[in-house]
Amino acid sequence: MKKAVIVTFDKFTDVDVFLPWDLLNRVKFRDKAFQVKIVGTETSHKSVCGLDLTMHGLIEACNDADFVFFASGPGTRDVIKDQSYLDRFQLNPDKQIICSMCSGALIIAALGHLKGLSATTYPTAFDALRSYGVDVIEDTHLVTHGNIGTAAGCLAAVDLIGWAIEKMYDEKVKADVIASVLPIGQGQVCIYP
Repeated sequence: MKKAVIVTFDKFTDVDVFLPWDLLNRVKFRDKAFQVKIVGTETSHKSVCGLDLTMHGLIEACNDADFVFFASGPGTRDVIKDQSYLDRFQLNPDKQIICSMCSGALIIAALGHLKGLSATTYPTAFDALRSYGVDVIEDTHLVTHGNIGTAAGCLAAVDLIGWAIEKMYDEKVKADVIASVLPIGQGQVCIYP
């Protein structure tokens, strides 16, 4: 069974959790055993728009997941300063796909997984990401290195999650999932049971 985990925290950006959640859950139409969870440090976290979201588990669930996705939002600036938070992650980019949306890249950098790599993030986080010694690519929405992917701009989640789905499965599963959310005329029609 493959497992995907979306990491959230207080003051997360709503679309950066819910769009990946929706896309990843579309994989279940092809692999009923595929599991997607939203995790945090508390039983619920409040989004930047004020929505309370109940967690499926704690962030330690990331440590044995196939795919770990770090959401973004103003809350990233708090968690990257909390060493006890960071110490709870034992991620391995040789065995896991590790991704971030916008300022979620700050968490991957704080964990040391962007050392010597280039990455992208939202413009308001460029300088903070550079402070970790990361080569920030400002003019592209998706940067990948091996099993690590960073994306910038909320709708870049479509390409980022598509990249991760292809790494976990194949091009066909990715194409089916992405086509199912494209505007009419830009993708093919998918019929689900």
